[in-house]
Formats: sequence, C-alpha cells, structure tokens
Amino acid sequence: MFRARHGIGKQNPLTRDANEISLVEMPAGQRGVVVRVAGGYGLQKRLENLGIRPGQEIVKVSEMLLSGPVVLRVQGTEVALGRGMATKVSVRIV
Repeated sequence: MFRARHGIGKQNPLTRDANEISLVEMPAGQRGVVVRVAGGYGLQKRLENLGIRPGQEIVKVSEMLLSGPVVLRVQGTEVALGRGMATKVSVRIV
C-alpha cells in the first residue's frame, strides 16, 4: 500500500525509452505507433477522442515552423494538434 500511494516502483510518465520520440521530433511523412501520452486525464481523454491512444498507428503529415500545429493522419482522418500537446505524445517509429 505504501509503495502504490507514494509512487515507488512506478514508471515516470515523462521519461522515455531510447526508441521513443515526441511527435514534434518525428519527421514529416513518417509512420509511428503511439507509446504513451505524458499528460493528465483531460489531455489523455481529448487525444483518445481524436483516435490518438497507445498502440495506435499514426502518420505525421506535416508541421508548421516554430510554434504551429502538427498535422497527423489517424485512422484515415487528418488531425491537427497544437505543439504543446504534440510534445507530450511519445511514438516509436515503424
């Protein structure tokens, strides 16, 4: 009980595996599989409603320079995510 309550032994959602990159770092035209969403319940629910959830394959269509949105293709639909949201989604390149 103590371990669960104090987070001992839990994986930190902000740390990534060496094979994982964020959507912002992913090159345009590349396919990837969502590994994790490092955000709160609200962000996770919002992304899940867009079809972006762990295990889902996505394609990065494009991105704007500097602070513009990141455009993804998820299940045949194009979705634009703000850069802040895109940095919290970790993917593994396929």
